[in-house]
Order: sequence, then C-alpha cells, then structure tokens
Amino acid sequence: MASTTDKRRTFRKLHESGCFIIPNPWDVGSARYLQSLGFKALASTSSGFAWSRGRQDNGLPRADVLEHLAEMAAATDLPLNADFESGFSVDAAGIGESVKLALETGVSGLSIEDSTGPLQAATRGASGEKPAPLFELNVAAERIRAARRAIDAAGGDVLLVGRAECFLVGIPDIDMTIARLKAYANAGADCLYAPGIRTAAHIRAVVEAVSPKPVNLLIGAPTELNFAQIAELGVRRISVGGALARAAWGGLMQAARELAQNQNFNALAGAPSHPAVNALFSDG
Repeated sequence: MASTTDKRRTFRKLHESGCFIIPNPWDVGSARYLQSLGFKALASTSSGFAWSRGRQDNGLPRADVLEHLAEMAAATDLPLNADFESGFSVDAAGIGESVKLALETGVSGLSIEDSTGPLQAATRGASGEKPAPLFELNVAAERIRAARRAIDAAGGDVLLVGRAECFLVGIPDIDMTIARLKAYANAGADCLYAPGIRTAAHIRAVVEAVSPKPVNLLIGAPTELNFAQIAELGVRRISVGGALARAAWGGLMQAARELAQNQNFNALAGAPSHPAVNALFSDG
C-alpha cells in the first residue's frame, strides 16, 4: 500500500497540469472497483455515504464521517479527497478542530462548504428565524483560514478545497460565486469548487477568476460538454458527487420495484454474475 505521504504528494502533483476525473465511491467495495479501472484519485461523497446508512445527505455526525474517511483512505492506494461538508462547526475554532481530526484519517484533500444548511440548527438567531443559506462572506473566509491553519500546523501537505455553494442553494449568481471563490483562494484554499455551474461561459469565468489555482467541476448528470471540452476550458479535475451512488440506487430501486409490484424477475438480468463481482475482490 502507498503511504499517506506518497498519496498526498501524488495528489498535489495531479493538480499541477492537465485534467483528471476524480470519481466518488461511497464504500470500500466501490472504492476498490474504481481503483481497478485506473482512476488516479478518489473523492468521498457525503450523500452516497449517508444513503448507505439510511440517512439524508449531511445527516450523519462528525464521528461517523471521520470513521468512514479513515476506512476509505486505507481502502486503496489512491489519494482520497474528503467531502467534509460544512466542517461540522459554525465557528472558525470548531472548523480547525474538525479539520485536524480529518487529517488524522489519512485523507489527501478535503473541502469546506459555505452553506449553512447542514448547520442550520446551530446558526438560528435568538428569535429562531431561519438563517441565510450561505455564511456571510467574511465568516466563510475565516472558516477557510481556520482550515488552512490546521493543515499548515500538521505539515501543510493536504489539499484544501474551498466551495461556493451559491448555485446549489438557489442563488445562481455567477458574480457572487466568483467573489466568494476569490476570497477563499486568498484565505488559503488550494483548489476552488462551485458545484452547480454548468455552462461553458460560467466554467470559463470561474477558471479565469481564480487562476492559477485549480478548479474542480461537478458533473452529476449527462451534459453536452465532453471531457476534452471541459479540459479546454481549463478545469483541472472533474468529480461526480453522489451520481455513482444514485446510479447504483437506480438499479436497485428498479429491480426491487419489479419484484415487489409485479413479482417479475427480469429486472435482475442486467446484474453482473456472482463470480464476476467476487473476482473484483479476490485479493481482498
């Protein structure tokens, strides 16, 4: 097995040039299968993992996520980027503590979101009103700075990804998105990520705004843009979020509905054979 140091060094190197796909497994089996296909790095998915536990996305406590990240980081020889949600804390001190614990799991990178959604109970005002969907920019930037300090204190070899969630929380404002990403870059993020942007114009604008720092693009559904076109726009890496987990759930749901509603076994025809799946893990 590659050492954690080797994985982190490899991960940083991947972000220096070119473009690569970083798929998102949700358990050890899916991670090892993706490694067998030749991918160069993996990223966890908060949604895929939560669904595997029968919970909604962002519905698991920090301890469970940390245990999952440690298991996933040790599962393959590939670097693992952690979908670390909103850092499991509102304030900067809490972010620093959470990031320190995440680094101990062996991940090679981690992202911090700027949405308040996963932390809404803790961010309600005294009157109990619902908070804004995004942290105020100065607060969000300080959360990134806290993550940066925690990484630097541990040696600085873990890649920090700053996420602007504007499009995902119903604020499809590209200017606001870019302003936030630039603030996170200045606060110490190594890589920038605006999930939800889809058009070539928006992607190009984000890439140019934070250059020379790398950009992650989320492709969670079929798109008119192919890999070569995305690479030409200057994107450094492409992740798929919970899309692979949703694809797996789609197969399960279709086959199970046929069994439950029609007592029909034909939906099982597309499943790989027991020996074929077993062979994937013959050295495990």
